[in-house]
Amino acid sequence: MTVERTADELVSQAVRLGVTDVHITPRKKDYLIKFRLHGRLFPRNPIPPGAGERLISHLKFMASMDISEKRKPQSGAWQIRRNGKAISLRISTLPTALSKESLVIRIIPQKQTFSLDKMSLFPKSMQQLYSLMSLSHGMIIFTGPTGSGKTTTIYALAEYCSREAMKNMITLEDPVERQNDLFLQVQLNEKAGITYHTGLKAVLRHDPDIIFIGEIRDAETAKIAIRAAMTGHLVLTSMHTRNAEGAIYRLLEFGVRPLEIEQTVVGVAAQRLVSLVCPFCGEVCSEYCMRDGFPKRAAVFDLVQGSMLRQIMKNAWAGEGIKRTGTLESMIRKGIALGYISDKEYDRWVVEEREPNAAQRTGDGVGKNRGNG
Repeated sequence: MTVERTADELVSQAVRLGVTDVHITPRKKDYLIKFRLHGRLFPRNPIPPGAGERLISHLKFMASMDISEKRKPQSGAWQIRRNGKAISLRISTLPTALSKESLVIRIIPQKQTFSLDKMSLFPKSMQQLYSLMSLSHGMIIFTGPTGSGKTTTIYALAEYCSREAMKNMITLEDPVERQNDLFLQVQLNEKAGITYHTGLKAVLRHDPDIIFIGEIRDAETAKIAIRAAMTGHLVLTSMHTRNAEGAIYRLLEFGVRPLEIEQTVVGVAAQRLVSLVCPFCGEVCSEYCMRDGFPKRAAVFDLVQGSMLRQIMKNAWAGEGIKRTGTLESMIRKGIALGYISDKEYDRWVVEEREPNAAQRTGDGVGKNRGNG
């Protein structure tokens, strides 16, 4: 089988199963291929070293990457069509200690329609997010780990604002993950002089109602997002923090002044994607289970706003924490009690985050952990 056909079959199978990432990892005697499906990695059959090297070289060539360079990390992308739908493949390589490259393919369906009605596990969270979109100015921060669905949620809100609320939304992204005709998307390009700073100045002259500023990774981006919110626009952005309170502390670490945070931040939403109990497979869903029409994962939100947000800010200024109800932990407990999700999701999102080695010490005793929570 030629390397072109091997690559095509690999990508086609991943798209057909709904895989989000394909990992090609070098080992001493072969290359291991793994599919990430519903947040879990499923190993596939390994391939010989020679075939693995040729496959990685072919994928790099298709993504317009330097095939001869194997000592530095690289990234690239290209688009394919499957079943009449456009799909973007984002490629990332990383050199390993074995003097071989590891490659990951991120599969991103394009022009995909999102609906918060189907995404959120609890309808109240959806209603609260919709109500925040009616604000005329301020900043809303979405937090959570990689793969928790932050960008998908923001895209769903953007579609809602463009289609239902008739508002002009412009995004500043690095890179643009999904192309959508309902709102204007701007891709950052430092070589062409389009940075967050210059891009924001141009966006503000383009009559926006809502601005989406990618991910806040550093102090410069944080201050740009704050500045945009202070111009009288509604700003959506994302951060990587464990909980909603962490977003406020992170802004302080980035050098944003307390008064600026108080005047701009109107809501913080911490988010997790939880696996739903399958009506056919039970707690652990098979990678081949299609169950059309029934979602396999849903989002759980911890939305902080109003008086609770002001209290968190007050405690953050004083360097203190705060205990409260309605957190992600309580929302996941509620999902377990209602039978929507399994006990394993509690171990995954609560026990492991609170104390990483707790699950290993207690084995599968999630009941013990949840009882002590």
